Amino acid sequence: MKERLSAGFTNTGYQDVRFEELQSSLIMYQGEQLIDISVNKKVGGHARGFYQGAWGHFSFNDLNELELAVSKAVKSARIASQYRNQVYELAKAPVVEDKIVISPKMDPRTISLEEKRELLNKYNRLALSQDGIVTTQAKYYEVSSHKYFANNEGTFIDQEELICGINLAVFVKGEGGTQRVSLALGGTHGYESLLDKEDKVLETVEKALILSKAEPIKAGNYPVIFDPGAAGVFIHEAFGHLSEADGVADSPQLRETMKLGRVFGKPILNVIDDGGLVGHPGSIIYDDEGVKAEKTCLITDGILTGRLHSRETAGKMDEELSGNCRAKDYSFAPVVRMSNIYIEQGESTFDEMVASIKDGLYLVGAAGGQTSGNSFTLAAQYGYRIKDGQIKEMVRDLVINCNLFETLANISAIGNDLTFSRTGGCGKAGQILNTSGHGAPHIKIDNITIGGK
Repeated sequence: MKERLSAGFTNTGYQDVRFEELQSSLIMYQGEQLIDISVNKKVGGHARGFYQGAWGHFSFNDLNELELAVSKAVKSARIASQYRNQVYELAKAPVVEDKIVISPKMDPRTISLEEKRELLNKYNRLALSQDGIVTTQAKYYEVSSHKYFANNEGTFIDQEELICGINLAVFVKGEGGTQRVSLALGGTHGYESLLDKEDKVLETVEKALILSKAEPIKAGNYPVIFDPGAAGVFIHEAFGHLSEADGVADSPQLRETMKLGRVFGKPILNVIDDGGLVGHPGSIIYDDEGVKAEKTCLITDGILTGRLHSRETAGKMDEELSGNCRAKDYSFAPVVRMSNIYIEQGESTFDEMVASIKDGLYLVGAAGGQTSGNSFTLAAQYGYRIKDGQIKEMVRDLVINCNLFETLANISAIGNDLTFSRTGGCGKAGQILNTSGHGAPHIKIDNITIGGK
């Protein structure tokens, strides 16, 4: 395959080719109704050419079109370069040749579609059988990919990628309308991580039933504790996207905002992105430019110390490569993406954080989040009142609307219980990427705005 992929390369600028054999499986239930069961297979490639600061791209489905694809990509890059005001070089990357084979304890690719449906249906029926559950949404997903990458610098990588998981949402109806609590399982390449999770399903149902009777929170400013799920989504949505250098490189305003050395928080705050971690949704070996995933310290002791790069952005900004340029599949151009972003664990215990709050909130899980400039919105699945250092009744309708930098600065305690989410997923440039992970310990934020009644 190495010789085949390299056949069309020339000496005109930089060129690379990705070729991918992709298979995805999806099973979905809405209540008792099976609404989707499918296996999709795609095969194709993507050629890129880079010349004097400009890119050209060409996607194809037949290896016999490879030389044409490279030629078209190079031609497009040469045309585009005539209209570029800035000429720059790609950051230099090590030339590597490697083969990555995935060998899970229980390989989902060897499990029949019917067995997967039966497992999903078992969890779904267990939830539906509980009194008070109105309906459910249950999904099994699996994506396996065999990727080949080659460039005209001599790099060739043959690697497998695999992820599978189950998402279950249970719905209950209460005085405040329908409430939802979600459960995520798996998020790794091993099918064994999905088995024997009946207790997790029943725990999710119990939380939903309690939530249906909970009172809405009164809007205002509170000291809060985020559980690892809410804190992980917070650091992904509110900070992680600002760390992706393709949004920073060509924006003077963002360059100033995200200037390395800026104080973002107290010395206890450390934020890391690491695709080289094993067993998480964002774990990879090489990105889609053939660059090995690295541990990148984004915030160190409260100070901005790094960002996530492609070869293009690292070249523009004269910074180190991080191995964070990825595409959903061969039909897309790769862009800068987080891998596993997380808040490093600290020294505080959860009990210590709770004891330090007289009147506040404990927020659990995330029901969605988005960022706009320096502001972010995050909805928690549910929460609890904290009164005089003790956790009290459950509350609902918890939506946070805050300034990112003020919130980071207000993080006053970080737990010693780092936990990674079992589900990934991130949207950018029209690409929804399952292989994107996040993690955090419990964190305490001294003052945050909560929307409510």
